Amino acid sequence: MIYTITFNPSLDYIMHVDCFEEGETNRSKQEEIYPGGKGFNVSTILSRLNLETTALGFVAGFTGEEIVKELKERGFDCDLCQLENGLSRINVKMKGAKETEINGSGPDIPQEKLDELFDKLNQLQENDILVLAGSIPSSLPNDIYEQIMKKLDQQGIKIIVDATNDLLKKVLPYHPFLIKPNHRELEELFNVKIENQEDLIFYARKLQEQGAINVLVSLGKDGAILVSEDDHVYYCAGAKGKLLNSVGSGDSMVAGFIAGYLKEKKYDEALKLGSACGGATAFSEDLAEASMIQEVYKQLKVEEL
Repeated sequence: MIYTITFNPSLDYIMHVDCFEEGETNRSKQEEIYPGGKGFNVSTILSRLNLETTALGFVAGFTGEEIVKELKERGFDCDLCQLENGLSRINVKMKGAKETEINGSGPDIPQEKLDELFDKLNQLQENDILVLAGSIPSSLPNDIYEQIMKKLDQQGIKIIVDATNDLLKKVLPYHPFLIKPNHRELEELFNVKIENQEDLIFYARKLQEQGAINVLVSLGKDGAILVSEDDHVYYCAGAKGKLLNSVGSGDSMVAGFIAGYLKEKKYDEALKLGSACGGATAFSEDLAEASMIQEVYKQLKVEEL
């Protein structure tokens, strides 16, 4: 089973405006509402690739009820902790000539609900996969990723971490199965300027030396490079298409990587399907459908460096 955790989910309320004017009454010409959260995004793509997945996390109030309703319509299991107080946040995204976001703060998560989450994690079994992604609410300990990985260490569970900076550095000793920094984040981790492919591979291997098993470096429109646990380096050029969406592409890549790896246990296939899912979401108004993923997949070719 593949589990994802979304600590701070939201309802994303998207409004399309012709021109946003500060201090004035603005009217949208179109609205959409989606459940937001990196873990939810991963589970959605996994479900569309016909893989079983369960979403873990926290929800509260009527907004939490709507999140659960929307997720169930996407066809995967939810085992979310229901908070007694507060509301799951609403994030407002205005799309016009520029994109503006106003993100809610979210509810407080008491210790007893965190304990409830850990009880659920205790049910994971050997060879299960757990995806940790996204921001940590202020009411949770800032080392919650480390706590989870320490608790599950030596149990044969593959843990994927999509995080940045100190959050990522601190989990490396627990040997995450996959980490996914982009080019800029890799530079920030080592406080260097990466000028070429050789430098990028060098620093990706540095992350392996610090504990990561596989390192997937996203290069945006230029594709992605994977440094795998068996010391192979693979490159997949970016897919061609019209960019429609800046949200969820990285989460889609993580989901595709998992699906590709489980398909044949081959890392070149994991990179190819991961790249296809990331590109397909970038070329869609929302998270990619299976038909778009297959269309993009046919474009791609993976080469070993």
